Amino acid sequence: MENISSYFLYPSAIFASKEPYNISTILGSCVAVCMWDPILKYGGMSHYMLPLWNGEGLASPKYGNIAIEKLLGKMISFGSKKNNIVAKVFGGGEVLDTETQYFQIGERNIKLALETLEELRIPIVSSSVGGKYGRKIIMNTVSGEIKQRYVKREIKK
Repeated sequence: MENISSYFLYPSAIFASKEPYNISTILGSCVAVCMWDPILKYGGMSHYMLPLWNGEGLASPKYGNIAIEKLLGKMISFGSKKNNIVAKVFGGGEVLDTETQYFQIGERNIKLALETLEELRIPIVSSSVGGKYGRKIIMNTVSGEIKQRYVKREIKK
């Protein structure tokens, strides 16, 4: 499948297609939830920055609880049956050194993904979350395969 289109997914966005795509994104403390329908052979990805929308302003896919629901809705609008969809979860690294444990954005983003997918009864078939490094991932929407590479930060002296 050499002639597959590519799409770079920016933070606070979702992308899904019935057409073959390689969707790529780069994650630090953000989380990508990838959904794939193994019966119809298509999928999509959400890339969110923060776990919960507080109800003020725009209900944007910047927030995990919005992004995951919107991606699922898009998959269903394409003809997927909810009980056929599987998920893969990536990211949520604590890539910034902070003195306080209060922020823990990566950890909170991971927790939100796991809890939301469990509530929606969408099985997580693989994941690579947490740690101290970022990740670059590429999802093939036809096969559901995801390639991952760790991104190490350079410390300038």
